[in-house]
Amino acid sequence: MHSRLGFLLASNFRRKSPLFATFFTQNGCSTSDVLASSSSSSLVPCRTCSKINHGGPFFRFLPSGGIRYLSGFAVDQFSDDEYECDYENHPASSSVANIDEWKWKLSMLLHNETDQEIVSRDKRDKRDFEQISNLAKRMGLYCEMYGKVVVASKVPLPNYRPDLDDKRPQREVVIPLSLQRRVEGLLQEHLDRMRLSSGDVSSTKSETSYQAELVNQGGNPDPLLDGTLMEKVLQRRSLQMRNMQRAWEESPEGKKMLQARMFLPAFKEKERLLQAIAQNQVIIISGETGCGKTTQLPQYILESEIESGRGAFCNILCTQPRRISAMAVAERVSTERGETLGESVGYKVRLEGMKGKNTHLLFCTSGILLRRLLSDHNLDGVTHVFVDEIHERGMNEDFLLIVLKDLLPRRRDLRLILMSATLNAELFSNYFEGAPMIHIPGFTHPVRAHFLEDILEITGYKLTPFNQIDDYGQEKLWKTQRQLVPRKRKNNLTLLVEDALSQSSFENYSSKARDSLSCWTPDSIGFNLIEAVLCHICRKERPGAVLVFMTGWDDISCLKNQLKAHPLLGDPNRVQLITCHGSMATSEQKLIFEKPPLNVRKIVLATNMAEASITINDVVFVVDCGKAKETTYDALNNTPCLLPSWISQASARQRRGRAGRVQPGECYHLYPRCVYQAFSEYQLPELLRTPLNSLCLQIKSLQVGSIGEFLSAALQPPEPLAVKNAVEFLKMIGALDENENLTHLGEYLAMLPLDPKLGKMLIMGAFFRCFDPILTIVAGLSVRDPFLLPHEKKDQASTAKSRFSAKDYSDHMALVRAYEGWKEAEREGCAYEYCWRNFLSAQTLQAIHSLRNQFHYILKDARLLEAEASLNNRLSHNQSLVRAIICAGLFPGIASVVHRETSMSFKTMDDGQVLLYANSVNTRFQTIPYPWLVFGEKVKVNTVFIRDSTGVSDSILILFGDGLDNGVSPGHLKMLGGYIDFFMDPTLAESYVNLKQELDQLLQKKLKDPTVDIHKEGKYLMLAVQELLSGDQCEGRFVFGKESKKSSKSNDKDTFTRDGANPKSLLQTLLMRAGHSPPKYKTKHLKTNEFRALVEFKGMQFVGKPKRNKQLAERDAAVEALAWLTHTSGSNRQEDDNNSPPDLTDNMLKLLSTRRKSKSRSGRE
Repeated sequence: MHSRLGFLLASNFRRKSPLFATFFTQNGCSTSDVLASSSSSSLVPCRTCSKINHGGPFFRFLPSGGIRYLSGFAVDQFSDDEYECDYENHPASSSVANIDEWKWKLSMLLHNETDQEIVSRDKRDKRDFEQISNLAKRMGLYCEMYGKVVVASKVPLPNYRPDLDDKRPQREVVIPLSLQRRVEGLLQEHLDRMRLSSGDVSSTKSETSYQAELVNQGGNPDPLLDGTLMEKVLQRRSLQMRNMQRAWEESPEGKKMLQARMFLPAFKEKERLLQAIAQNQVIIISGETGCGKTTQLPQYILESEIESGRGAFCNILCTQPRRISAMAVAERVSTERGETLGESVGYKVRLEGMKGKNTHLLFCTSGILLRRLLSDHNLDGVTHVFVDEIHERGMNEDFLLIVLKDLLPRRRDLRLILMSATLNAELFSNYFEGAPMIHIPGFTHPVRAHFLEDILEITGYKLTPFNQIDDYGQEKLWKTQRQLVPRKRKNNLTLLVEDALSQSSFENYSSKARDSLSCWTPDSIGFNLIEAVLCHICRKERPGAVLVFMTGWDDISCLKNQLKAHPLLGDPNRVQLITCHGSMATSEQKLIFEKPPLNVRKIVLATNMAEASITINDVVFVVDCGKAKETTYDALNNTPCLLPSWISQASARQRRGRAGRVQPGECYHLYPRCVYQAFSEYQLPELLRTPLNSLCLQIKSLQVGSIGEFLSAALQPPEPLAVKNAVEFLKMIGALDENENLTHLGEYLAMLPLDPKLGKMLIMGAFFRCFDPILTIVAGLSVRDPFLLPHEKKDQASTAKSRFSAKDYSDHMALVRAYEGWKEAEREGCAYEYCWRNFLSAQTLQAIHSLRNQFHYILKDARLLEAEASLNNRLSHNQSLVRAIICAGLFPGIASVVHRETSMSFKTMDDGQVLLYANSVNTRFQTIPYPWLVFGEKVKVNTVFIRDSTGVSDSILILFGDGLDNGVSPGHLKMLGGYIDFFMDPTLAESYVNLKQELDQLLQKKLKDPTVDIHKEGKYLMLAVQELLSGDQCEGRFVFGKESKKSSKSNDKDTFTRDGANPKSLLQTLLMRAGHSPPKYKTKHLKTNEFRALVEFKGMQFVGKPKRNKQLAERDAAVEALAWLTHTSGSNRQEDDNNSPPDLTDNMLKLLSTRRKSKSRSGRE
């Protein structure tokens, strides 16, 4: 209370005299800015300020009546509203006083419009952080603690603040002097040759003509084939199609198929649907599972067009969210039409396709249609577009809706049909300006739902805290920790689930069931519970297939291994275990549709792809774990999180519906009913929970203007921070310029069906002629990890992978060697044994091989590869260069490697401390000789893990990383906005900067004109780069807390602190030699959690600047006193006197003469 009263009194006093006002200042505010604001009220901030700091320059009236200038910096008065504490005699203030002080500071922050946060390094705040955090939360503020620093802010705070990290990466770079001289010589040779050839004509082919060729790669139509002739050809083809269709309908097989199709609910709505599609440009159709909308509606349109004689003019595209569904539906529709796949019905997915010149109904993934839109903005020739399963709200589907909505006004003849099983139809109808909605009632048998409380009653299974821990898979450690340790931070859904559980009494169930429910762990999947439910079904329920929904491949494979060890479920004569996952080969995925042998029950372990994309007709029982592995994007921390999360109510209904296709079914939900009721109604759209890097690049390639404006037209726009992060990333890698326009690199990246950073790596590999290993790495990072890590043979699998690394400290090089070994084994006919011996996935390696071929074709078509194949791999043997290309692609994914006594620590700019993923080869090493690791992916579980890392040297990072800037002093280079500091010899820094500038210019020239041979034109530059990368032995060291010297004028008072001089000792020496008593110091603790000291001698007082601790404050007060004694606090100090010792000034002579006079007077007496 007394502090508040003191504050009010002091504020009132300050209003009367602007000379004593309190100001908010910022580092960099000029004295004139502060003085200009002193004429206003007591708490008026300076316009350039952003942080709270009390004080301003002022004079102090001494008891003797004299006036002394105390400080040239912003300081505050010593008044009653501060906590005055002489630390030699009084203890620190209590928690109560500290919290009371924070109430005042947070109130001031709320009322100040310019300030955004308070930063405190006071030890008391670390002690009282929990109370301060709760106080800030009640006041609508955010509070975090970063090490020993407490921050309160008006805006949300990230998990890590590099600007508050005293141990952020600072590196002293050292290379052999002989290497530096060789590199400088090669660089100078390059510069001399460039000056000599600057007058030559570069190329006869202009950039404009090349770009025109790039745009028109597809070629122009044959001018001889005019419109009239084409129309006659199509009419003739339409008549043939009609005759073929009628022949099929009149055949016995056709009549039988038509009869089966007529039983589907969609058939009853056929005429209504066709009429609505003809009359409306957009129509929204929802239908229950099994109604036939996916297979029948596109057929109805095709059959109608064929019957009316327009079959050859019709071109229907039907998108599916997954490749397996596109292939399965296309095969089903072609069978119903009595054709082989690839005639009038076909499919196109990544790496696979089956279509012909007469295909008029094409099923494809959403990504395939987006790739077509990049080159064909108007979808010329397409008459109908179906977008199926839009309730899943995938990123590609939402992107498609934005593009198609923009396209419809230009293509009035185009028809757009949106379909889904469970659909918030009104949301989509309003988005398309009131488009009509049609619902098709489905035909499904009734499905009885059993929730966890019912399952426990039926099976008699008892839950304990120990039989629910899923200790399996690659993430065994963090999964076990996550399930045993309560989480500090919980999302809204987790809180809702816990509230629902706490409010449910389950009074209608037995005491045994209630005891089990009290032990239920929501974070676990519950393998043992799933096993108990499957045993119950196999022993006591009627025949029928079982569909088990799991979260991902790790869960599926580990559960399968556990079930195989069971005497009943592992018996192949009684149970057939089948897995279904999106990364599986197509041939393996098709096994789920086949009927099992007689008296054998089929159990399918699948991910959420089995919810709606595929239909397994013989499924009678469904086991739903209630979770799906979902990527969420934390835009504030710029970190994706991959964790099993609760599904939505719509997804739960979809899973339940899978059990009622052929007969009444049963669904076992492994969570209580109250938890189901707490689920969100629909899933959060992928656009709102994933990074937007690739999407933003595609948007720019469509030439639709600003990225932010385009995404604001989405059904549910992403948050601006996520868009900003994506745009800044694309600018950092060079895909966008400062005006958000595509660069030459960005145009190439938009052509590649790849993540932008992997696309950049691929292009750089082609330019530097180490294409083959980079091609393997890019293809490998585009699919799942080929290295298997079975739980029971984890150590053997890790050892096998480390053999491929060969102490390269690189997961990417291990991948290259594994692939090359597989190709060699395949040529020798022992590929299966090779994969089995080395714990490799043959299907993943085959996928990598297919992707390599696809990427090779794209780059060759874009003329980024040399015509002579051997030239593309002339430098593939240079491992340092390959590492540099990996760094160029994966930047800014960079982690520092700091060695401790018995371990290593890894730190990134966005996350601070991180860990290596369990299956990385670098986890097996006690030391890593490289100072940096580049990585392609990081995932947050309970902490942040980095996957697939490669060690790189200082030279690699400086030359092939982006955003290198000069520091404020010679020999100082900065990267990533100052997060990384490099300190080195100034001549070496100059060499690095010149080398990087020349290299960037050469690469830009190559991007503008791919015919330029950079290895010929920049021969000596490329040799200098190779020499430097190969010769850097990482001889430098990490240093922390090193501050670069300011290039501006040095502080006037540096005289008293230079060369380790102690200003307190210097002041005491001067006073003692003059015959005076030692100076006295008083230290004050300010509301800004800083300290200010006052030094007093001979009736004079001098006040220093606020400092973060007592010792620094006293030193600064002594500096102020010395400055007055030597006349250096004013403008009389000459700049060229910085290195000279303090002179004897008038003030010092007066001080000395006063003592002499007093001595002589006493002597006469």
